[in-house]
Amino acid sequence: MVLVKDKKTQIVQEFKVHAKDTGSPAVQVALLTGRINDLNEHFKDHKKDHHSRRGLLLMIGKRRRLLAYLKKTDQKKYEETLSKLGLRK
Repeated sequence: MVLVKDKKTQIVQEFKVHAKDTGSPAVQVALLTGRINDLNEHFKDHKKDHHSRRGLLLMIGKRRRLLAYLKKTDQKKYEETLSKLGLRK
């Protein structure tokens, strides 16, 4: 379930802070959200794929930690990221 290169670059373009930004917390959260959504689609067909489910849970935990960091450091960017991605907090 690797994101297609075009989709990944589109996400980076939407969430970047400066011209060469690929690793800011907002970009990382957006990329993880894309991967999580793809895995959710995968689980609709493959209900018993428990190994991938573990990876999904790890990604969700990482996204949660990144969002907590973003909230602590930049409240405005945190709220903007949540609204763009349609996440609830």
